[in-house]
Amino acid sequence: MKSWGRYSLTAFATLLILCSLQFIVGAQDAARILTGPELSRVVPPGFYFQGLTAPTQMRNSAAARFGSDRYVIAGLVDTSGYAADVRAKYEGFLITDSAIKINGSELGTGAYGFGFSNDGKLNVLDLAGNEILSVSTAKDTQMKRPRPLMMTKAGNEIRLYSGRDYAVIAAR
Repeated sequence: MKSWGRYSLTAFATLLILCSLQFIVGAQDAARILTGPELSRVVPPGFYFQGLTAPTQMRNSAAARFGSDRYVIAGLVDTSGYAADVRAKYEGFLITDSAIKINGSELGTGAYGFGFSNDGKLNVLDLAGNEILSVSTAKDTQMKRPRPLMMTKAGNEIRLYSGRDYAVIAAR
C-alpha cells in the first residue's frame, strides 16, 4: 500500500510539471517593449545599406525583447545621402537575432532595410536593396498620436507602426 501512495504522488507531481510547461514556454516568448537605457543599449547609432551608412534617428527607434534574450530592433535613418529611388523604398533598419514572423510570413535572423509604402505594404530588403519580403499592413484608426515609428505590445506579439499603419511581429 505504501508503494502505491508513493507511485500516485510521483505520477501527480509529473503530471503537474507537464501541465505547467506550456506556461513556462509561453513566458519565455512574452514580448516586452524596451525603453530608456535598455533601448539605448541595443539600437545602433548608424546602419549600413546599399554601400552607405546613415545615422539612426534615435527618437524614431524602437526595440522589443521576446523572452530573456531575443531582440527585434527597428529604427528610421537619415536617408538624405541616398538616391531618390532608394529613399522611396528604404526608410529604416530592422534587426532580429532570431527568426520571426511578420504578418505570418517568416523572416530569418539578420539585419534588413525596410520601408512602409503608400499602397499599404511593409517591404523588407536585404542589405543590397533586394526585396525579400512584402506584407500588407493594417491601419489603426483609433490611434490618437501616431509617430513616424514605434512599437506596441499586442498580446505576445509586437506591432511595428509607421504612423497609423502597422505590421505584426511574432517570435517564431
